[in-house]
Amino acid sequence: MKIGILSDTHRHRPDPEFAGTVQKLFAGADIVLHAGDLTSAAILDAFAGIEVLAVHGNMCDSATCRALPEHRRIEADGFSIVLTHGSGSPHGIEDRLLSRFGDADCIVYGHTHIPAINRYGHVLMVNPGSFGFGRGGTCAILETGADGLRAEIMEVARP
Repeated sequence: MKIGILSDTHRHRPDPEFAGTVQKLFAGADIVLHAGDLTSAAILDAFAGIEVLAVHGNMCDSATCRALPEHRRIEADGFSIVLTHGSGSPHGIEDRLLSRFGDADCIVYGHTHIPAINRYGHVLMVNPGSFGFGRGGTCAILETGADGLRAEIMEVARP
């Protein structure tokens, strides 16, 4: 299974360039996870035809915070994945998330704008960094397989 991951888009609405970029980057993905700070849920309109699961972040408007959960647990090919934005200081964020969701196989988070892939015991932690559309940025691809979970960070090219 191929899972696209992005976070921290910080956009109020999609435009054709943004929609084209996400459609191209996540073509062939079985699902896309957005780890919060969409700013507005309207940004999800850019993913037409792609299944997207999202959570809100600390910079989302109040309507988006009401519409999207703080975290969600997803089952993918028998693996448990927690999707959350994260909060507080970037220092120690992975420790805080592990203490809360350490029973998952993978924790996907955002908030720090710093891409990271780390493994703590059986838990794979993935932060896609800031999508940063328009000024370059990063996203991630998570793949499930018989040998477990594997993730990689990808650059988002300037349009």
